[in-house]
Amino acid sequence: MYPGAYAARFPDKPAVVLAGTDRARTYRELEDNSRRLARLLYDAGLRRGDHIAMLTPNDPIAFEVYWAALRSGLYITAVNRHLAPGEVSYIVDDCGARVLIVSAELGAVAEQVVADTPRVELRLAFGGPVTGHGSYEDALAAASDEPLPDQPRGADMLYSSGTTGRPKGIRRPLPDQQVDDPDGFTQLFGALYGFDGDAVYLSPAPIYHAAPLRFGGMVQALGGTVVLLERFDAEAALAAIERYGVTHSQWVPTMFVRMLKLDEQVREKYDLSTLKVAVHAAAPCPVEVKRAMIDWWGPILYEYYASTESIGGTFIDSEQWLRKPGSVGQAGSGVLHICADDGTELPTGETGTVYFASDGEPFTYHGDPAKTAEARHPHHPNWSTTGDVGYVDEDGFLFLTDRKAFMIISGGVNIYPQEIENALALHPKVLDVAVIGVPDAEMGESVLAAVQAAPGAAPGPELGEELRAYLREQIAHYKVPRRFDFVDELPRTPTGKLVKGRLRAQYT
Repeated sequence: MYPGAYAARFPDKPAVVLAGTDRARTYRELEDNSRRLARLLYDAGLRRGDHIAMLTPNDPIAFEVYWAALRSGLYITAVNRHLAPGEVSYIVDDCGARVLIVSAELGAVAEQVVADTPRVELRLAFGGPVTGHGSYEDALAAASDEPLPDQPRGADMLYSSGTTGRPKGIRRPLPDQQVDDPDGFTQLFGALYGFDGDAVYLSPAPIYHAAPLRFGGMVQALGGTVVLLERFDAEAALAAIERYGVTHSQWVPTMFVRMLKLDEQVREKYDLSTLKVAVHAAAPCPVEVKRAMIDWWGPILYEYYASTESIGGTFIDSEQWLRKPGSVGQAGSGVLHICADDGTELPTGETGTVYFASDGEPFTYHGDPAKTAEARHPHHPNWSTTGDVGYVDEDGFLFLTDRKAFMIISGGVNIYPQEIENALALHPKVLDVAVIGVPDAEMGESVLAAVQAAPGAAPGPELGEELRAYLREQIAHYKVPRRFDFVDELPRTPTGKLVKGRLRAQYT
């Protein structure tokens, strides 16, 4: 259902709340403000298929903007708030946004992008004044309260994280339906994880990413409550579960690692008994990390493997995972294929590129036909990949090896950094680690581990030798890094993805 239906049934129920603050939006406020904004956008000349963008931290107002776009047949791009002004300008201009809505908290960046985004016709800022922008609050107050006569469903057009290059917009055709028609995303994930009107969903990741934005919208389409963290903090996340009676949550493996490394007395301090479902995705989860989380939280972990491109997905629950440790599950959306570099489909157990076949119209990378073509299978245009590598076992369970772009070829042998990173993830003296290949005159490439030492651990040659000896007991000796570099911090996105392109550039 569209959230407007819940505004009539329980108008004062929170649709979204910002944890630890009094900032929230009830269903009445979400309905009223998104309706007024939809009318404002329509009166400004925007029509089905046009584009708006927003630049905001985790803020309840983001969902007003999101639903205004969805009830107007518009595309909406949520821009990464951590980008530099030039990067923000690139995305706003590239997506063709005619309207840009920003938080005053990011006003300094918003002011700098004005000159480089000439296609933007209307700029609004909420939470305070921003030079070159009108007041969002004043604009809504002046807007007509009349709903649009027709409310075609819009869609998000989000940008890839740019871990290996400049981000690209992921565009899908607009659905041929009204905003209050059932949508496939809500039908799939709502049923799969038991979301309903009683759900209280904790979202600790930035809402400019696909899962936080889409899952938040799904919860509101079902009448539940979204609890946003301003930013992820391990103890604050546990406190939010207790304070708000969280029933559902979504995480990335880096967050699991940070929570597991809290002192035991801190972990036991909070009542987590309301938590029924803990979903995780976005990055591979080391086996020992997931096993430790199941030991702590019980068999409530559910993993899916998918992508912003929505080409297909696999799903696995805790019981299945304990039988198939390391798997990301069986295909539940799209048909799974593992293929060699020439496109030949590989048999069970052999490692290759992961493709999904879909009956729907495939996505495109906006303005980049070459990148779009790279994502297509050479012989089957409705098979797509995001470049991940893996294999399927005899029961149809997928095991991911790594991303193809990250593979190291040393002396003609393929080495996957993910395996080495996973082996070090829970080492008590390692806070964070990234493994890359660096040029080597003899071997072509050699393995390097960039390590952020845990507090209290002394970085240096002695720790490097300790980690080397530890790894020799965990993995094949030829995979053990030749070199350990100790760094103050690794380049990660706020969702925990390593920006390996940036790391590699430091060494190559």
